[in-house]
Amino acid sequence: MTKKPEDWLDVASPSQKTRGSFKLFLGYAPGVGKTYAMLSEAIRRHSRDEDVVIGVVETHGRKAIEELVTQLEVVPRKKIEYKGTLFEEMDLDGILARKPAVVLVDELAHTNIPGSKNRKRYEDVQALLAANLDVISTLNIQHIESISPVVRNITGVAIRETVPDWVPMTASETVMVDLTPEALQNRMRRGDVYIPTKVEQALNNFFRRGNLIALRELALRQVAEQVDRSLENYMTAKDIQKNWGVRERIAVCVSSNPSAQYLIARAARMARRLDSELYVIHVDTGRDGQEQDKKTVAANLRFSENLGAKVIELKAASVAEAVAQVVREKHITQVIFGRSVEHGWRKYLNLSAAHRFLRESPQVDVHIVTQEKD
Repeated sequence: MTKKPEDWLDVASPSQKTRGSFKLFLGYAPGVGKTYAMLSEAIRRHSRDEDVVIGVVETHGRKAIEELVTQLEVVPRKKIEYKGTLFEEMDLDGILARKPAVVLVDELAHTNIPGSKNRKRYEDVQALLAANLDVISTLNIQHIESISPVVRNITGVAIRETVPDWVPMTASETVMVDLTPEALQNRMRRGDVYIPTKVEQALNNFFRRGNLIALRELALRQVAEQVDRSLENYMTAKDIQKNWGVRERIAVCVSSNPSAQYLIARAARMARRLDSELYVIHVDTGRDGQEQDKKTVAANLRFSENLGAKVIELKAASVAEAVAQVVREKHITQVIFGRSVEHGWRKYLNLSAAHRFLRESPQVDVHIVTQEKD
């Protein structure tokens, strides 16, 4: 039976001891040094008497890579004939029969030749992991499925080979192999990445400085998200209630008040300035039963989503208690409440909720914002 993506994520849990570990070297462009870093680690492991083999490494004629490959055992590739031409692919069955401790699998997004056991190389990697073999692999940011359209928009280059987003998420360890765009361009001019006849064309197209800056930003964000996810999992597993405040997360509480959209917009601007995540929380206490109130709430939440916020809808008797619980679970660092512009007792309603929240919540910064335009 074919596994669903969430099944692969489940089996990648650190609590599983019957499955190999998956380490991924991530780069933002060809030539940053992913394969070199992978081979260097493998040689270090081999020197510590770990049983390491090369499943597949693409040298692309680079002498430095070829020299490192000679220091490790290589499982011979499998020859497959397709349309009258003989191709070579990683020999999955041969590696499984050899049963090493660690396997190097370069270029994770590679599509196998028809006639191979699996269509994609990342499927071969999943088979190796399921056999309790550790795998070290490489991937460029443009080959992640949800990111490839963004890369095409930036560079004008269509990405043919991709991996689903869940694949890099199954890595137990992700290492970004970083290099400044200027250093990468210099490396190309020296002929360390492509043959000399292709260098100028590459530098004027995919490897333009602006493209490289944008690709590097995408890769850094990808790694940051994975580190953030690892930290959340650790804090949950260790039942750490204290907010460490490693990264800013802003939450804004909204009601059926039409002026809440101004509050949301203020929060969105703050989130952009701080480069932080934005959550919009609506707590249904049962008081907004009228049809117009429901429509206004729905409009406020749609507006939130349009600004890139993550919307959280809850049903609870107490706004303060519900928001405090979200703060704990999502490790929120700043919370925004709106102050009603109405006169009389109504203007104290939201402030009262904010005061109760302060008694219920962990340590967090609280902002009180007037819900009207300047």
